[in-house]
Amino acid sequence: MLEVTEVEIKKRLAFDNPWWKSGATDSRIAEWPRRAYFPGFMRLLTEVSVNRAIVLMGPRRVGKTVMLTQAIQNLIDGGTKPDHIFYVSVDTPTYTGIALERLLTWFMEIHGHKRGDRLFVFFDEIQYHPDWERHLKSLVDSFPAMRFVASGSAAAALKLRSTESGAGRFTDSLLPPLNFAEFLRFRNVDGELVVLENGRPSILNLTGLNEAFVDYINFGGFPEAVLDPRVREQMDRYVANDIVDKVLLRDIPSLYGIQDSQELKRFFTVLAYNTGSEVTLEALSQASGVAKNTLRKYLDYLEAAFLIHRLHRLDQNAQRFKRVTHFKVYLTNPSIRSALFGPVVADDPAMGRLTETAVFSQLAQSALAQGLFYARWKDGEVDIVSRGTWGKRPVTAVEIKWSDRAVTRPREELTGLLSFCARLGLTNAWVYTRTTQTQLNVDGVALAFNPVSMFCYMAAVRGIEEPLRDLLDPRTMQPLGS
Repeated sequence: MLEVTEVEIKKRLAFDNPWWKSGATDSRIAEWPRRAYFPGFMRLLTEVSVNRAIVLMGPRRVGKTVMLTQAIQNLIDGGTKPDHIFYVSVDTPTYTGIALERLLTWFMEIHGHKRGDRLFVFFDEIQYHPDWERHLKSLVDSFPAMRFVASGSAAAALKLRSTESGAGRFTDSLLPPLNFAEFLRFRNVDGELVVLENGRPSILNLTGLNEAFVDYINFGGFPEAVLDPRVREQMDRYVANDIVDKVLLRDIPSLYGIQDSQELKRFFTVLAYNTGSEVTLEALSQASGVAKNTLRKYLDYLEAAFLIHRLHRLDQNAQRFKRVTHFKVYLTNPSIRSALFGPVVADDPAMGRLTETAVFSQLAQSALAQGLFYARWKDGEVDIVSRGTWGKRPVTAVEIKWSDRAVTRPREELTGLLSFCARLGLTNAWVYTRTTQTQLNVDGVALAFNPVSMFCYMAAVRGIEEPLRDLLDPRTMQPLGS
């Protein structure tokens, strides 16, 4: 049987690195808008004083390969010689079974590089290489002058293994779905709808901002869907088949040895439809037909893969339950639900839960997410309770609404919130509504009302390059100094 020769593999390497000959990357990709995380990624990449590989994690189709390509072009534009940059997509069939060390050696042989040369090496989709973390760590140790970047979509394995095996050698970098601020910028409407003035958002066109917010829920998490109308018209095929199926039917099963991938898909479909709802393992088991012990594993896998985010429950005293039986599940990207079950309109019954999901898709990208819960008891609920990192007493209580009824009927619509505040002696609370921006004092509680689309924008723009907790006052979830 014929085998792929070294000559043919080197030809393929040259094909995958066209800048060796042309001096530039694909101009179409280079012209795409940069993700807001790009400057921070470039700072990591060009920081040569620390001998670490960058592990770029994130869901499928959020722009990781595009960002790598743009980083390569940025290096070239900054004076790095094109033949000092090496890119390999590890899942390319030609490279199956070839060690990372061997691929690097061939690259160095092609161009006559020496071990101490400053080279930039990119391994895309690295999770498909067996024991990638051990091999990458060895390369980092053996070639300290080189900068290594690994990226992949199966974030569960990347997160787990980079933490366990790359201690001191890997720096994790997360590229999440587009947040709301990026979405507006990609559509070139941010300056028309909302702007930041002295660190605070100022709405220029609330109707337009809310329309854009609904669009964001329907297709806004994926850069290609934002930029290409053909993708938006086929979100069911683009997301449900190309993204969800590959993750649920291939990536996660292959990484964790799951035998019944269709069972995993059915379970995820149930979660996606109920995003923003409180669930129990018992109810999920009945709805999906999956055993509870298996469900626990599936939840861990899906959360590690950045597909869902779990929010844990507090009681009316803001205390955690000793036995976790109830929790909320949010998609990390609300447009996945729309792709699976169809787009929504502004007055769709699902908009309330999708609005909550959109809020958490911003907050889950920040360090603040670690201190967030929801409260629920026999006759009341609060959507968000922030306990911060300073103790057990709640810092703030927040309600998320896609209506304005709470402004005209606060005692009826905000019963749980007001009861919670009274029980814990809270004198301030925040309510995010569809269109209203005002303040009311109800039963001794100062309620600040603001449009939820504005809050999503604020949370997104504040959480991109610095932890959200450093820019929002954790007591009020408002900009510091306001």
